[in-house]
Amino acid sequence: MQERVAKEIRHGRFLAKQGAGEIWNWESPAGKLRWARRVKMIGSHLKPGMTILELGCGAGYFAKELARSGAEIVAIDVSIDLLEIAKANCSASNVRYEIQDACALTYPGATFDSVVGSSVLHHLEIKAALHEIHRVLKPGGTIYFTEPNMLNPQIALQKNILWIKRRLGDTPDETAFFRWPLRRLLERTGYRDVRVDPFDFLHPKTPELLIRRVTMLGSFLENLPVISEFAGSLYIRAIK
Repeated sequence: MQERVAKEIRHGRFLAKQGAGEIWNWESPAGKLRWARRVKMIGSHLKPGMTILELGCGAGYFAKELARSGAEIVAIDVSIDLLEIAKANCSASNVRYEIQDACALTYPGATFDSVVGSSVLHHLEIKAALHEIHRVLKPGGTIYFTEPNMLNPQIALQKNILWIKRRLGDTPDETAFFRWPLRRLLERTGYRDVRVDPFDFLHPKTPELLIRRVTMLGSFLENLPVISEFAGSLYIRAIK
């Protein structure tokens, strides 16, 4: 596990130098829409007075928006290089940045009202991470995550063919999830009311002139049985 963390730290250094937002595809016109949608998905339940843990905050793209809720945000990552960028991007008084390994959190049990993140669980040793998240959640606490869907053809190629991984800026160990095994794992770990739903047919490289049409088509496809299973991402929610 320590070797895996070391790889992620090296990758964080690479992202900080090369431009994390560009590599993560948050900066294109379509990428900005995809990011904004995920902000709502993982953060719309936040309220003042809540204590929130954001896993894998990276360069602070989501922390900055989550802070607008008025909740107390603890944003963690293993990469000091990315955390420095996050601090520069968002220095809100209700956000605290810390270096933490999501699979070995140092927080006491039952600390957080909610644990959230976008595109982070697939970087982790998932069983250990889900146990740690469960441990630090308060009873009745919630999780909200968006993650890549292994049933999507591009995702399947990207996560399983090493040279494509390298070309697209992935880390060696990151993967993606099939939603039904992930749901069963969450339930076995002790979560309840587990929901894992596929979403998103908008590719970040979609030309700006086509975004509106592709978004409308994607909304339609997300509601079609079978076809929806091949969407690019998974929306994960559960309660402790």
